[in-house]
Amino acid sequence: MIFQALDNKSDCKRIYCNGKIHNKFIEDLTGTWEFTKDSPSDVEYAYLYCGGKTLSDVCPDFLQNEWAQSSNKLKAYLNSFMQAKIDLNQHCFYDLVPEHFLLNFYKVKSEITNYVIKNHHKPKNYDFLLKLSGEVEKIKNRPLNVDITRLNKFKHNLATRNFLKKMKKTKKLVNYNIFGTKTGRLTTRPDTFPILTLKKEYRNILKPNNDLYIELDYNAAELRTLLALCDKEQPKEDIHEWNAKNIFRGLQSRKEAKERIFAWLYNPDSKDYLANRAYDKTSVKEKYWDGKIVTTPFDRQIEADEFHALNYLIQSTTSDLVLKQMIKVANLLKGKKSHIAFIIHDSVVIDFAEEDRNLISNIIETFKATEFGEYKVSVHAGENFGELKKII
Repeated sequence: MIFQALDNKSDCKRIYCNGKIHNKFIEDLTGTWEFTKDSPSDVEYAYLYCGGKTLSDVCPDFLQNEWAQSSNKLKAYLNSFMQAKIDLNQHCFYDLVPEHFLLNFYKVKSEITNYVIKNHHKPKNYDFLLKLSGEVEKIKNRPLNVDITRLNKFKHNLATRNFLKKMKKTKKLVNYNIFGTKTGRLTTRPDTFPILTLKKEYRNILKPNNDLYIELDYNAAELRTLLALCDKEQPKEDIHEWNAKNIFRGLQSRKEAKERIFAWLYNPDSKDYLANRAYDKTSVKEKYWDGKIVTTPFDRQIEADEFHALNYLIQSTTSDLVLKQMIKVANLLKGKKSHIAFIIHDSVVIDFAEEDRNLISNIIETFKATEFGEYKVSVHAGENFGELKKII
């Protein structure tokens, strides 16, 4: 049976199913629209089937009128709550609207859900997307410890004043959109904390809820991914030093080797004989791009022209690799006080509790051990996100 959670907060457990509202999850539930806490493990999620498209995007023609009416009423209710300054985080949504609206709205939503599950192909990477949905939901439900007062001494700066003004309207939580980009890199939803675009000079406003932040960061992750796609072993040392010695024959410094390899990597028209000996971009592109679609080793399919094909392949594969490793680390932390605080591209930040210090080596080794071999990892720690110091 198709069901919908009427609210996803811990204290708001009611669901809609088969024309009725229930106070708890019932038996024989088979599918719903989006990830729902505490739902049965074998439930199918329609929004994963359709790549994160909205209900309006996938609504079939025969439900268009009903859905338009129901969704317009929902928008009207939400606008009225905003004008009345009602904080939905403090109330169960279903307590604020008439029951007849709930029955009608969730009936149509369930019909769209059922249509999508029956008429869309289940993606090959569905299981990964489901696990990722669960982890980003946990991150969303852990408010950040934000100390805006640390920026008071910079209020004379216009950019800082604008940032502080924006912070007043921003929820102090990270709410990722796993379908925000075509390559699978995460984005953050509007009105939630902009962790992915937060300027370095503002990072010290973030403090852990536990004892310290620990950041795990890969050494040149995208370059290592390309090396893996070429079926080459991962260097154990810093990859730019390895390139300087082994690819560029000791003719260049680490800094010069880094600049040269990235200039070649991200420019499809760039020719560099020495770089291409180790990183055969042409063969990799031919293996994973059919002229229209890039299919990554993690079963993500991306439309791409030739100019973008390799970049999409490397970026997407690296992003999924990092997220898979994040999930492994999150599994290690189950039942512990420490938890994943947020992800920033190729790094994972843990809100770490001192009582879990015996787990540190296991966490690092787990993060290192990727499906493409052992990636070198840098580890930084600190009492706020702006003042992390390298410890490994």
